[in-house]
Amino acid sequence: MIEVTRLNDSKLTINAELIERVEELPDTVIKLTTGNKIIVKESRQEIKDLVTLYKKEILCRDL
Repeated sequence: MIEVTRLNDSKLTINAELIERVEELPDTVIKLTTGNKIIVKESRQEIKDLVTLYKKEILCRDL
């Protein structure tokens, strides 16, 4: 799970495994495999970094 910030400053935790794509249009839009779209304040690169960190945590936990 990663935490992101909606445009109204509310925090939202989403399942990183459900992210299909992230676009900057100029706002950052996260499209999930469920078809839902979430507009967030974080940049595309920040989302990528959060997902990478999440994946590293999961892999290290399993060792």
